Amino acid sequence: MAVIDFRLRPPLKGFLDMIMYAGAERRDRLTRQHGMEPAPSAQAQSMPLLLAEMDAAGVTLGVIMGRCSGVYGAVTNQDVADIVRAYPGRFIGIGSIDPGSRKAAMQQIEEAMALGLKGINIEPGAYAEPMLADDRRLYPIYACCEDRGIPVTVMAGGSAGPDLSYTFPVHIDRVAGDFPGLRIALSHGAWPWVQQILHVAYRRPNVYVSPDQYLCNMPGMNDYILAANGFLAERFLYASSYPFIGVKDYADWFRRLPLKPELMEQLMYGNAARFLGIAG
Repeated sequence: MAVIDFRLRPPLKGFLDMIMYAGAERRDRLTRQHGMEPAPSAQAQSMPLLLAEMDAAGVTLGVIMGRCSGVYGAVTNQDVADIVRAYPGRFIGIGSIDPGSRKAAMQQIEEAMALGLKGINIEPGAYAEPMLADDRRLYPIYACCEDRGIPVTVMAGGSAGPDLSYTFPVHIDRVAGDFPGLRIALSHGAWPWVQQILHVAYRRPNVYVSPDQYLCNMPGMNDYILAANGFLAERFLYASSYPFIGVKDYADWFRRLPLKPELMEQLMYGNAARFLGIAG
């Protein structure tokens, strides 16, 4: 069975300057808080080891998201495209934008599409000037992506903002309602607002939920699983959040969850393929 890991950050380019690699001690502590051990590939910052772990996990494609963050660092659209090109058939790229300038953001969307990237990543609470997801400065970006059929990922959950208000699901609810034709995927699954985001997804058919590392042995896990077995079966996105959790360890753990066997292929591949508009 093919698998798309919807959040995977390889040890390359700008990712190496981020805390996930530059702050290895903190990363490994967080990994162990999820009941996992650090991945050898992450500790060695080794692409050959990562590719071997992906193969062992059955991960066909890893989704790499660009980042324009004043808090966490930057991975440019060109960086993402270079990684995809260097490892053909292994990764799918999603671009990023800096919403500080509407004109520049529109140019970045054009750049991302010209580079063959499959979507746009927005991290409202992590910009140099933090924003809520429904900040009106982001609306032209949402409108452009909706009009052009470009899916959008939003980092909403975990530590994605100065405080918990930045990840509260009402902001996503408003965006999804204002742009009903826009496919929106939530990285970190709006954790810890689990029941609230599941209600948003219940009422907004354009919202996909990807809890990634916050599914793994965390409060709210059973609620995500219940939704994935039911109304969210076609909009749950499988993701490890590597390197915070190893690709193979996460896949092995996920396959042991009480998920309906007949849903596993769409949870681990089909939903992401449909969201990204690639051949399923």
